[in-house]
Amino acid sequence: MAKKINIVAPRNSSKQIAPKLDLGIEADTEINGIGMGVLSDGTPYLNQRGLAALCGVMNAHIGTISSQWNEAPEKPRISAIKAILGKTGAIPGNPHIEVAHKGTVNFCYPSDVCLAVLEYYAFDAGTNCKPEARDNFRTLAGSKLRELIYSQVGYDPSGAKTHKFTKWHERIELNHQSAPKGYFHVFNEAHTIVYELIIAGADIGEEFVVDISIGQHWGKHWSDNNLEDDFGPRQKWPHRYPESHPQAKSNPQESWCYPLSALGHYREWLQSTYIDGGKFASYLKRKVSQGQLPPSFAQLAISALSAPQIGPS
Repeated sequence: MAKKINIVAPRNSSKQIAPKLDLGIEADTEINGIGMGVLSDGTPYLNQRGLAALCGVMNAHIGTISSQWNEAPEKPRISAIKAILGKTGAIPGNPHIEVAHKGTVNFCYPSDVCLAVLEYYAFDAGTNCKPEARDNFRTLAGSKLRELIYSQVGYDPSGAKTHKFTKWHERIELNHQSAPKGYFHVFNEAHTIVYELIIAGADIGEEFVVDISIGQHWGKHWSDNNLEDDFGPRQKWPHRYPESHPQAKSNPQESWCYPLSALGHYREWLQSTYIDGGKFASYLKRKVSQGQLPPSFAQLAISALSAPQIGPS
């Protein structure tokens, strides 16, 4: 996804639309500069900067689409975007909805409008077509953008209670003391990664057990580098799976736990080698190919866990 654009769109006060006071923002968040949320009527949206970032254009260009939406004669760009919208549904009177939230007015672009603008910059903008828009459109076309927004803000459009953390919590209940005194277990160190995966839309359960992947790579690192010489011996400790998991048939299962003196080294390895070094991405790529995680969600999970880069502003 494109980096966050910090150029503010010009606003023509004569063409601003009054905020819809009957709508509020139910939930919102920002991921890698992509601002998104869900309105109180269930409409998923991107904010102006978020849509601009997806399209690979300056924020001002999205603002211009709004300001020119009802101008006559109609600009070619506006006609093209409206034509895209017309193929799948009604053309809105305005491309964005203004909603007052936390003391400011938010420009909220519904997901169907976002996809139409994204498609325009991907394929129909001539010399202004953007590779970022093309890549993002291929990832988010159809219902994927809507699903991504719902997932990222934790919104359930069905209105039913979702229990996305249930299976992980079942494992925690069985294994909260998964290592003897003086030792740690990879399972108890995997909470941050598992949380980000669940928030990103992964169905963490019997087939999606990321701590196994981490444990296998860490165990190889331990042996290959003779870390027992530095930190002392590791040892086996029983680990149990909930009855909902097929692995429960062989409970309890012995798994490695490691001296607490190695915990700092483990956490450095987890960030630099497993996450930033590509092993986590390879694991998610395999899960995407198995249909257990949408590609866009995998990308966001990796971005959320990658170490921030500190540099000149």
